[in-house]
Amino acid sequence: MNSPARLDTLGDWLKTLFPSEPFTLAPASEDASFRRYFRVKFAHRTVIAMDAPPEQEDCKPFIFVCKLFTKAGVNVPQILAQDLSLGFLLLTDLESCTYLNALSRHDANVLYLDAVDALIKIQRISEPDVLPPYNEELLRRETELFENWYVNKYLGKPLSAAQQIDLNAVIDKVIRNCLDQPTVFVHRDYHSRNLMLTDPNPGILDFQDAVYGPITYDLASLFKDAYVAWDEARILDWVIRYWEKAKTAGLPVNHDFAAFYLDFEFTGVQRHLKVLGIFARLHYRDKKSGYLKDIPLVLSYLRKACARYRELTPLLVLLDELGSKESPDIVRVS
Repeated sequence: MNSPARLDTLGDWLKTLFPSEPFTLAPASEDASFRRYFRVKFAHRTVIAMDAPPEQEDCKPFIFVCKLFTKAGVNVPQILAQDLSLGFLLLTDLESCTYLNALSRHDANVLYLDAVDALIKIQRISEPDVLPPYNEELLRRETELFENWYVNKYLGKPLSAAQQIDLNAVIDKVIRNCLDQPTVFVHRDYHSRNLMLTDPNPGILDFQDAVYGPITYDLASLFKDAYVAWDEARILDWVIRYWEKAKTAGLPVNHDFAAFYLDFEFTGVQRHLKVLGIFARLHYRDKKSGYLKDIPLVLSYLRKACARYRELTPLLVLLDELGSKESPDIVRVS
């Protein structure tokens, strides 16, 4: 629960850690979960306090994946102190410039190739039975968010029996593709809001939901990002660069690039069905409406992928039948 009393409790906890050092607390970021982050400012340094209410969030996966990714040699926050009973972690500060903010001022090729190199480091240490599997049950549970929250709640257009059959058939094909791919460690939200401009670059955040799953999943998160759009020729070039680096690193990518790119596209469809449902759920359930403005870009990714593959055509028809909705309570910024 994000209450003033909880903020006071966080302040009291920090005072026990730093009894003789004055500090101030300022919001650092807030994500799509119940977690909040605060920048703790001392006279000559800053650290980050994570507030994860234990009745709603579990800090243990964050701690576990943090150690795992540190072992991979990538730049993640280091844990300085913890109190799991209160749901508080104290972390090193990776600063405040996300990739999303940095892309307007820095060379996108440099930033994205840094992100590719970091991703390959994570994937190279992959092994089974370390992280939860990205199995069929989880993949289906995620795609159900599309119908439950985006179609039924946001659009208010329950599917007909024929539409339901078509959607299920496409989802079956997409999930089968995901399950047939080689498996690696998957960050699961590897995109411009969770990558920080740091030295070494990038700093990686929000990794607590990592799983063991399809090798193209984090690529779809990175290059079909719900928050920033690139032309398809540029995305194709970046995916080729990843594919070449991954082969050199000995990762189990398909040696037929066309087949690998199809996997990338199908994985993107699964992710974007999930994201549409999550954005709608954040609006209705969690009163976080800022994500609605990103729905048109996600729909654009879906439509373009579905238009390229015959197996996905029924989903394109369904999207056309459902139409879209402009939210009257969202201010759009050009």
